[in-house]
Amino acid sequence: MTGTTTIGDRYRIEGRLGVGGMSTVHLAFDNRLERYVAIKLLAEHLADDPTFVSRFRREALAAARLVHPNIVQVFDFGFDAGHHQHFIVMENVTGNSCAELLRDHGRLGVAESVDIVTQACRGLDYAHRNGVVHRDVKPGNLLVSDSDVVKLADFGIARATDQSSITQAGSVLGTAAYLAPEQARGEEAGPRADLYSLGVVTYQLICGRLPYEASSLSELALKQQRESPRPLHQMVRDVPPELAQAVALALSIDPRGRPADAAAMAESLRDGAGGIAPGDPPPDRATGATRVAPRDATAATSVARRPAPEPWRDSTREAPAVRARQPRQVPARQAPSPQRRATAPSRSAPVDRRATSPPPTATGRRRSGRGFRRLIGFLAIVAVLALIVIAAVLISDSTTSTVVHYRKIVGHDAQSVINQLQQLVKKSTG
Repeated sequence: MTGTTTIGDRYRIEGRLGVGGMSTVHLAFDNRLERYVAIKLLAEHLADDPTFVSRFRREALAAARLVHPNIVQVFDFGFDAGHHQHFIVMENVTGNSCAELLRDHGRLGVAESVDIVTQACRGLDYAHRNGVVHRDVKPGNLLVSDSDVVKLADFGIARATDQSSITQAGSVLGTAAYLAPEQARGEEAGPRADLYSLGVVTYQLICGRLPYEASSLSELALKQQRESPRPLHQMVRDVPPELAQAVALALSIDPRGRPADAAAMAESLRDGAGGIAPGDPPPDRATGATRVAPRDATAATSVARRPAPEPWRDSTREAPAVRARQPRQVPARQAPSPQRRATAPSRSAPVDRRATSPPPTATGRRRSGRGFRRLIGFLAIVAVLALIVIAAVLISDSTTSTVVHYRKIVGHDAQSVINQLQQLVKKSTG
């Protein structure tokens, strides 16, 4: 392909970007929309397989409907009769694939690797929710743009070529090292097969090697069944054990042991990088509170379960307050008079004690009033007796019969008056 080659009477080839076993990727210029695109030319021998042609058309249409920031957008597809090739036109992502990053750096840092994989998880989650399984997740299909945006490429291509008649018996298209065990056995691959492949990519990005090294598909399947990959935190010093555990879950042989979906895998990787093991309660995302370390949790528990103070301390501290609240002992009062009983409020009705209770000096005033009334009654009796004595002395000096008659009358009346005064004094002081 030279700079004068045009595919589909529209896309002018500018240069080659990469070469794969099934296709070659070129940089092309779209003459109609006047923009640069990436065009993937599939192998020529695939054009002779009718099964592939029908599946390729169906899968290309499904991939073209996926519009997401973490998925390479498909613009066009077709067949160029002059070059006898099927092609796919995609957006041109300026940057590097994860395969190129591994080739240049050997491995990536933990934070960078987790960021790349979690972005890929977002793209996979969107595709899975729309019914599209990638089936060929590998470093070469994870593109990192110059603005550090990760995009997944080649959706549906592996599925289109999976069951073509040109596939030899027992072989599986795609890179064997990244295939899920069920995929290698020839079973139908679901969304969790993509999660296994992405787990292999994560393992490789962090430590620079594959979890299983095998020279053939059969050897790979045997290793997957007999042994587990060495934990990441034993290979790379700065990998938290919780992150190693999250990656190990994605590499589970049984699909049911893997995360439920791509979003759950992204969350477990982020939590693992932060020291939170899968299955632990997450932090309070509403408040942004960080997880409390075990020693802090123990301290908090000890404060919450602080033993109660000793009884002697409580009694010493509370005794003055109790004594202050005890009511002062008051001698029993006499039964209220009928008048006071009639005006007393009912017990069932709410009583405002502030309004009905006498002020602090009411008792003293009542007592002083009683003493004053007693003194007045006593003085009245003394005065009456004095008058009677004076009258008796005057009468006794006279010897007439009339005087003697009056003396009897006055004596009788004086005794009656005295009795009446005594009753009056008792009634007034009672």
